[in-house]
Amino acid sequence: MEENFEEKIRKKESLKRRKDSNMFKIVEEVFDYQTLQTLYRLINIGYIKRLYGVVAAGKEARIYWGVNSKNMDLAIKIFLVKTAEFRRGRLKYIEGDPRFKKIKKDIRQIVRLWCSKEFRNLKRAYSIGLNVPKPYVFENNILIMEFIDAGIRGVPAPTIKEDPPKDMEKAYRSIIDSIKKLWWKARLVHADLSEYNILNKNERLYIIDWGSAVDISHPRSEEFLLRDITNITRFFKMYIKTIKPEVIYKEIVLSS
Repeated sequence: MEENFEEKIRKKESLKRRKDSNMFKIVEEVFDYQTLQTLYRLINIGYIKRLYGVVAAGKEARIYWGVNSKNMDLAIKIFLVKTAEFRRGRLKYIEGDPRFKKIKKDIRQIVRLWCSKEFRNLKRAYSIGLNVPKPYVFENNILIMEFIDAGIRGVPAPTIKEDPPKDMEKAYRSIIDSIKKLWWKARLVHADLSEYNILNKNERLYIIDWGSAVDISHPRSEEFLLRDITNITRFFKMYIKTIKPEVIYKEIVLSS
């Protein structure tokens, strides 16, 4: 006997509830109580409607695919509070930045500060028209931003390391121009730029992972700038003729 429409809907809703329940079981196994409370709060106030699986995972954070109440795709970045990575390697990107003068050594506070720092850096970069994920909101150790997909919902766009652009000359100029614009207009340096955090969405490049970015008044900003340029040059040099990093560095610094 053929199912009626109402029965089909009930089965779909039941399946969705089971999937959502399984997803939260996975989340609950990974994150601490306060992170879960923050996640539930973001759901209750409407920033997140549904949470799907992990699309990227590292030592410091995991990124989940989710959707909001308008069915728009979200990248939900949840920083790991239990990791010691922040204390070991990330303070150098916070100390010296005039935006973050008071730093507590408590790991939870450092992680929260890092999350807010990435959000603020994204806002600055987005405000000057750089191709970056649009930032929506952050709370504690959770950052919600635009999901840059590969043309399929829930599948993140590949990095330029995984899928090099077809027009490498154009891509190289685009990234160097972004570095210049970031320094001159947003007063920021990414400080962790490489082929691993530039996404290629149908030949449109997006720069991601903004937690390390510092204001140009940071005492090591010029060092980080030269390193970013050197990393990008090293990658593109395998495909095309590039400009010496020192030449680009001098142009940026002397023109600011």
